[in-house]
Amino acid sequence: MCYNARMQNNNIEIVVIEDEEDILELIEYHLSKEGYTVTGFLSTENVEQFLEEETPSLLLVDRNIPGTEGAEFVAHLRGMGYEIPVIFLTAKDRDSDLEEGFDAGGDDYMSKPFSPKELTLRVRALLKRSGALHKQTCVKHKQLLMNLEEKSLSIENQKIPLTNLEFNLLHTFMKHVDKSLTRDFLRDEVWGVEGENVNDNAVNVAINRLKNKIDPDNSQNYFQPVWGVGYRFN
Repeated sequence: MCYNARMQNNNIEIVVIEDEEDILELIEYHLSKEGYTVTGFLSTENVEQFLEEETPSLLLVDRNIPGTEGAEFVAHLRGMGYEIPVIFLTAKDRDSDLEEGFDAGGDDYMSKPFSPKELTLRVRALLKRSGALHKQTCVKHKQLLMNLEEKSLSIENQKIPLTNLEFNLLHTFMKHVDKSLTRDFLRDEVWGVEGENVNDNAVNVAINRLKNKIDPDNSQNYFQPVWGVGYRFN
């Protein structure tokens, strides 16, 4: 299945219920970077009304929230007939707490503190299992057509040879069209653990090499430097 890069994940809404505002903002930031639509609540107070009007694909629920405890709230939703997948986020990590959460209707469980990367991976996995996130085989943007299974790139039916690093770099940009990406973000996403040894100049060089392969005359103006930040893919 082929997706337009601008539409990737945009139709997937995730609700986050977390009473610590800084953690809520952090979760919203990382999920939004992945292209999801995110709605956050600091308590369960207005969530039911929201669910009457919207149909989110996933709930992220803290166990320790004001008013109704997280697992009790999810059990209440399940009793009302809501089948929305749920990931619990909590410091309650004893075996009895895990059992309680799953018995209440949770689908996955993450103990605090957790890494944002692990969170986004678990979110993606659960969305795939639930059918909300269909498996992508290709991504298209303007003249670019990426085949994710073959790890190949075509421009107007012509194959463009890319190294693995260049392919991953382009895929990262195509997942975040029109968003300003920092060099630190690119290092984490593209180079991974090796990114610690990659300086800003090396990131710039990699982007210039990629640009020369996919847009040598700069007619598409794909890569736009953002002063003091990094790059935006147009």
